[in-house]
Amino acid sequence: MIRWFAVSLALLLAAPQAQAEQFATEARNAILVDMTSGAVLMEKEADEPVPPASMSKLMTVVMVFEALASGRLSMDDEFIVSEKAWKKGGSKMFVKVGDRISVQNLLRGIIVQSGNDASIVVAEGLAGSEEEFARRMTIRAREIGLENSQFRNATGWPAEGHEMSVRDLAQLAEHIIREYPQFYKIYSEESFQWEGINQRNRNPLLGLGLGADGLKTGHTEAAGYGLVGSAVKGDRRLVLVIAGLPSATSRSIEAERLIRWGFREFETKQLLSEGAEVGTAAVWIGAAPRVPLIVKNPVVMTTPFGGLKKITGEIVYSGPVEAPIAKDKRIATLLLSAEGIKDVEVPLYAGEAVERGGVQEKLKAGALYLVETALSAISPQPEEQPAE
Repeated sequence: MIRWFAVSLALLLAAPQAQAEQFATEARNAILVDMTSGAVLMEKEADEPVPPASMSKLMTVVMVFEALASGRLSMDDEFIVSEKAWKKGGSKMFVKVGDRISVQNLLRGIIVQSGNDASIVVAEGLAGSEEEFARRMTIRAREIGLENSQFRNATGWPAEGHEMSVRDLAQLAEHIIREYPQFYKIYSEESFQWEGINQRNRNPLLGLGLGADGLKTGHTEAAGYGLVGSAVKGDRRLVLVIAGLPSATSRSIEAERLIRWGFREFETKQLLSEGAEVGTAAVWIGAAPRVPLIVKNPVVMTTPFGGLKKITGEIVYSGPVEAPIAKDKRIATLLLSAEGIKDVEVPLYAGEAVERGGVQEKLKAGALYLVETALSAISPQPEEQPAE
């Protein structure tokens, strides 16, 4: 094993964990992610499947967004309100049986007003029944990578087996923000009026000057009070999920505390661009003696404040690497260490192809092997200890 030690900050790469001392929260489950780098700033029981209440409407909306993005649906298309949708209790858009309502208005009814009735209207419009829609939601969730989520309805109404983890909710929020920026702006709308009834967005982070622009609250007796939120400050975006709080007031307080803490106590910076070279590796019997090592993605780092100056890194690989070497083949790992974050392994790839060497390179390699073998033979060996 040959180790090549990094000598400058230019070799740093994003850490998926950047936790300082665990931040205490009243929430039963919580996670705070710096979406810019992917760093998890704090988490608490983040993988436990719990009742998500109306926060699961994020998945309902994703199904609509996907249909819009694929061209199967347009904002002007209309769905008919069924008696089932009209009768549904809880938070409502206040639709009427037989009404034809545009997708554009139904989305606002779900996102801004958290309408259970509007959720059922789109579920029946897209899948024929709410049950079939929930089945499709679960399948799509698995495809997206949500490992601890399954759905029984389109609303988040309490049902056995209808559950999500806060990590899944954070991942789903990131998916919406990345994949559907053209629709995401609806989440920042502070109110929506339908049939003369004006309802304000329930998200307590909006309007606090935090840069908050989404996403969804939820509450049932079993789930407690929860929130999926996101906020932007400069080049950073944080995604927060909290669940299991005892009141709307505690939800508001915890959401604001965590967002402010995340922006204040951590720093994020891009250090390398896509394809940047971070070092080289020795090549065995190659047309070139060394091969450049590159990262494939932009380099972004999140650490507790002040930590960016204290990162150390080293390149590790088994070598020399035997030629031929294909371009983009993974051949090394960049190990990163710093106080306050977990050690991180980042894959490094061949920046260019290296062909097999000719006769001259083979002779040099053979001579080097003979020298190393001879040196190994004459090296002093540790004395053998007598058996007891």
